[in-house]
Amino acid sequence: MSTQAPTFIQPLQNVVALEGSAATFEAQVSGSPVPEVSWFRDGQVLSAAALPGIQISFSDGRAVLRIPAVTAAHSGRFSVRATNGAGQATSTAELLVKAEMAPPGFLQRLQSSVVRQGSQVRMDIQVTGIPTPVVKFFREGAEIQSSADFEILQEGDLYSLLIAEAFPEDSGTYSVTATNSSGRATSSAELLVRGEEAVPAKKTKTVISTSQISQTGQTRVDKVQYIHLNLYSIFYCLLFIYIVCLHFQPSGIVAYSQKHISAHYV
Repeated sequence: MSTQAPTFIQPLQNVVALEGSAATFEAQVSGSPVPEVSWFRDGQVLSAAALPGIQISFSDGRAVLRIPAVTAAHSGRFSVRATNGAGQATSTAELLVKAEMAPPGFLQRLQSSVVRQGSQVRMDIQVTGIPTPVVKFFREGAEIQSSADFEILQEGDLYSLLIAEAFPEDSGTYSVTATNSSGRATSSAELLVRGEEAVPAKKTKTVISTSQISQTGQTRVDKVQYIHLNLYSIFYCLLFIYIVCLHFQPSGIVAYSQKHISAHYV
């Protein structure tokens, strides 16, 4: 039986894989007797114990190494060695793991709102992006830090700005930025906080009925007529006295003074 040293009919090929995806190295080898196959990473023998999750197979001269979900730690130089009694052969290739990149985006944007003074305000956004974006909130361009008045919350990809008790001075333009190595995204909204509105006093109106107007007018007429009657009475009284004085002038003496009038009868 003739022998043949191992030969790689199909050598390994370099692999570039996104982080989280599968990476597969494959080689086709011939030789007689059938070679034994070993795998190495950066010169170290590979095994399921050394690199958890790897899958190694060899059948009909086909050598396969598969990593179901690669990470940056899997990057390196991979080699396969085929050995039999006639000799050995080695094929080497590189695995380059790239982090998946996706610019930031919003599944839920900020929403404008109008609230009353003293109300609680919650502004929510839902962010996407690889790697995970850095999220910041702003009011009128000034970054908001968590405090007793403003609280920034995160639950997974949901970010929230919570204002425990809103006042009119909290009104303004609020914005949020999401930034990673692939880009930046911004969302803005308006918040209007209405103060307590003073209730204006009702104006009282005096309604005068037609009967009241008539009665008032009649009262005025009665007063004028009364004054006229009094004047007439005084006039006629004085006239009567004057006539009486003239009638008794021959038998009496009438004396006049600048300040008073007096009459003496004989």
